This record gives sequence, C-alpha cells and structure tokens, in this order.
Amino acid sequence: MERGITHDTAFEDWANQVFGLQGDAAVSLKDMRKDIQVELYNLSGQLVIRYNVFRAWVSDYEALPELDSQGEAMAAIERITLQHEGWERDRDVTEPTET
Repeated sequence: MERGITHDTAFEDWANQVFGLQGDAAVSLKDMRKDIQVELYNLSGQLVIRYNVFRAWVSDYEALPELDSQGEAMAAIERITLQHEGWERDRDVTEPTET
C-alpha cells in the first residue's frame, strides 16, 4: 500500500510496532496484527469494492523513497507491505450507480 506523505502517522506507528527502535523486546505481538478493510473508490468518490483483510501486519515500511533531483518526477510517497492470514471480498458492496 502506498500514499503521499502526510502528517498522519498511522503507517509509521503501525510499522514501529513491528520494527521498534528499542529492539525485539519492545515489539507488541498483541497489537501488531490488525483486521483491516481495503476500500477502492471511483473518481466520483463512490465506494466500488471492499476487502476485509484478517490479522495483517507490516513486513516492510519505506518512509521516503530515494529522492533524485535529476529525475523527471519526484514524489514523496510512503509505502508499507502487509502480510496477512486471509482475506475476503465484502459482497455487501455493490456496483455504484452511474451519475
């Protein structure tokens, strides 16, 4: 998952539960796995599809990509890679009505 850099620290906070600066003894196994929902929206802001992901945890976190001032495009993107114990599509989400 990725998003532009924001002041919201949710990705970083979750990643730090797994990769804490205090070492392995500070890792909270109780709180590092979370049930989450991944939602996709169309350009009109309508919910298109939702997945329920079970007991997910962060396996990789990239706070800031390599910045190359010589490159054609620069984007401040943070990324997390998730592992999980299963997922299912939320069948209650139906195709949105066109407007």
